Amino acid sequence: MAGFRSLARQVRDPRCDLALRRYSLRKCLERFAPYGHRATWAHLCRRHGFGPEDRELDPARLVAALDELEEARTVWLAYEREFAERRRREKHDGLRRPASVDDWHRRTWGGNGVARCDDPGVHPSEPLAEVLRRLIAALRAAPGAHCPVCAGTRIERRPEPVCGTCGVTLPAAVLTPDAGRARRVPVGAARR
Repeated sequence: MAGFRSLARQVRDPRCDLALRRYSLRKCLERFAPYGHRATWAHLCRRHGFGPEDRELDPARLVAALDELEEARTVWLAYEREFAERRRREKHDGLRRPASVDDWHRRTWGGNGVARCDDPGVHPSEPLAEVLRRLIAALRAAPGAHCPVCAGTRIERRPEPVCGTCGVTLPAAVLTPDAGRARRVPVGAARR
């Protein structure tokens, strides 16, 4: 099974058939998809001007989409290195159990669904790397009452907090307990 970097090389290789290059970009999302596979693909298609089923793509658009994905992956890998180093220090100091802020990291190991968007059509319009930077910065700051990605205040609890504006499932640690308390949405309920 090919890894992310090997697939990225195929996307960039002008000697490869265009169908293989597109397929390789889709396969990259099996290794790293911050919004989840379908939502990340929809995001890349929208931002780089090609359709989800488009078979006759401009190779430059494919490479631009890959560049965005790779930048976001670089941000995520840097966060994972910092996380691992911090946990090593904490374990050395006798703290064996991770803090509650680390619950998010445990559920998103590997970078898939880091900023999960359950509805593929609703996701942030900013570059993936910027969204990850905002989430990581929010984890390092005091909890707030708004979405750290889009500054939206429509926080829905279902059971995890979801921004009603940008669609990102947020780490509970970035929000105050009162954030979105009035907008509790039952599990399985449709978004308005």
